[in-house]
Amino acid sequence: MERNSNQRPLTVTELTQRIKKILESELRGLLLEGEISNLRVGPSNHHYLTLKDAHAQLPAVLWATRAQRLRFRLEDGMKVFARGSITVYPPHGKYQFDIAEIEPLGTGELQIAFEQLKKRLSDEGLFDPERKRPLPKYLNCVGIVTSETGAVIRDIITTVRRRFPALQLILASARVQGEDAPAEIVRGIDNLNRSGKCDAIIVARGGGSLEDLWAFNTELVARAIISSRVPVISAVGHETDFTIADFVSDLRAPTPTGAAEVVAPDSMELLDSISKSSYLLRRDIKQILGAQAEYCDRLLQNYAFRRPSDLVNQYAKRLGDNGRFLSLSIGNFLGRVEQRFEGANTSLGVLAPESVLARGYAIVRKEGAAIARASGLKTGDEVTVQFKDGSKDAVIR
Repeated sequence: MERNSNQRPLTVTELTQRIKKILESELRGLLLEGEISNLRVGPSNHHYLTLKDAHAQLPAVLWATRAQRLRFRLEDGMKVFARGSITVYPPHGKYQFDIAEIEPLGTGELQIAFEQLKKRLSDEGLFDPERKRPLPKYLNCVGIVTSETGAVIRDIITTVRRRFPALQLILASARVQGEDAPAEIVRGIDNLNRSGKCDAIIVARGGGSLEDLWAFNTELVARAIISSRVPVISAVGHETDFTIADFVSDLRAPTPTGAAEVVAPDSMELLDSISKSSYLLRRDIKQILGAQAEYCDRLLQNYAFRRPSDLVNQYAKRLGDNGRFLSLSIGNFLGRVEQRFEGANTSLGVLAPESVLARGYAIVRKEGAAIARASGLKTGDEVTVQFKDGSKDAVIR
């Protein structure tokens, strides 16, 4: 290899720096069209990917500070427009496309973001009818999350006051458009839940473009609605507008005024219904009482109700007969007992010692004891002989 003595060789670093300077100064503000592949998101949320077409591919990077502003998720196979510049990384001698802005090709980024979030939440089952909670039949208090200065809140208040003035309304003022809107809507829902006063919550906004309604298509608002402890009614936009909030809410109203009509029954219709129900109730009670009175009269005329009185009379007569029979039986029994007593008394009188002595007998006693046999005495014994009219001492010889 011949080398000119006046030519100084370049180092690899010097050449790389020249390439870097040329490329980065010349290839700036480029708009590329391509398909995303090899997408990888780093721990710091930097997005590394390849932009390719049918014949070439180019490494690219979307730094985290720019990625966080995206309203949709990058996916492999997505065709995009990307605006940015070529940069060179000297340590590896490689170049890449530094993406400043990126948007889907064909479908707008907001529509892509809408469809992506809708699919993800639907796959979680958050749109299923089974998880939707019914509204209480009658509500005492309803919370409203919307702008305090818009026409929406005036329409809701007017409708409620016209239909059902007794319903209490609590406003949680929030912006409904712009970057700060999602956080304020979430705060309003949380505050109404923490108050513990609301039976339901209306999240409302007037009509507008997809960009205008975007706060109600964010995951932040969707999760807040799902987490609410009381049912949430979504009343965003016109009847033809659909948002993520509509899908996750317990009930969708076509308009804010429609939501007010849902929570506030027509008081005149309600009073008319109560009046009809009261009339029907009184009529039914009267009919029931009349039928029961006739039934009771029939029962009183029935033999089954007269039978107890007849039974009482029969048992009273039987009781009287039994009483007289018992009195006669006791009299006869006492007469027999008295006769037996008199006979026994007579027998006892005949057998008494006094009666025996009166008939000429005597009782010999020795030391107070009666002597029944002669062998019970010996010569010289002193005895007492008792007669009917007295006693005499004697000596046995």
